[in-house]
Amino acid sequence: MTRARTKESQNQSQWDAYTERGGTTLGPWSSNIWRHDPRHLGFLLARYKFCAKMLEGKKSVLEIGCGDAMGLPVLLQTVGSVHGVDFEPLVLEDAARRLKREGVSGCRLSVADLTRRPVPGRYDAAYSLDVIEHIPERLERRFVGNIVRSLTPQGVLILGTPNITAQRYASPASRAGHINLKSGPDLRRLLSAYFDNVFLFSMNDEVVHTGYGPMAHYLIAMGAGRKRRS
Repeated sequence: MTRARTKESQNQSQWDAYTERGGTTLGPWSSNIWRHDPRHLGFLLARYKFCAKMLEGKKSVLEIGCGDAMGLPVLLQTVGSVHGVDFEPLVLEDAARRLKREGVSGCRLSVADLTRRPVPGRYDAAYSLDVIEHIPERLERRFVGNIVRSLTPQGVLILGTPNITAQRYASPASRAGHINLKSGPDLRRLLSAYFDNVFLFSMNDEVVHTGYGPMAHYLIAMGAGRKRRS
């Protein structure tokens, strides 16, 4: 059988890989985004890119709330290894199959609930995107505290969450699930209980900046310099 040929030779390897291996399959969460609001995938990947740039060179990194592991390969471009945890076993099982099929190495996935206990081991850094707003306020200190307990003394933590000022623009599904939204000062206060240094960033669409917090749709806080009592 004659192999199909692309008009431009530099495209041939991409076509061959596609016909031999098939297209990449998205997980349940990212597939839903693609079907209902595909531009949001760009925003999501930009958040992971920010984490990858900030944590570049770290040997071991923990992702809390990795979901279907959409962003995990982005981090693996700059860090040594990533341990992704989530409390949805079905989603993790599906993610593990997809990552194995794609030949993604340097990562592992496991079920964990950080409102109950820390993840065993010590990590150079941790990040958690779009999770804290789902944690009841009465459990948020336990959640963050358990993350910090898994960090080395020099460890860094990045938390990303929608801004409470953007709630009026959220979808009905988001409003139902976002039970603990934060403002910039709220997020700074939360991390300041565990870190000597907290750096706050604003984000609109895929652009991360240091602009006026109340006008940001999304907030990212980075804590560094663990307090001794944390």
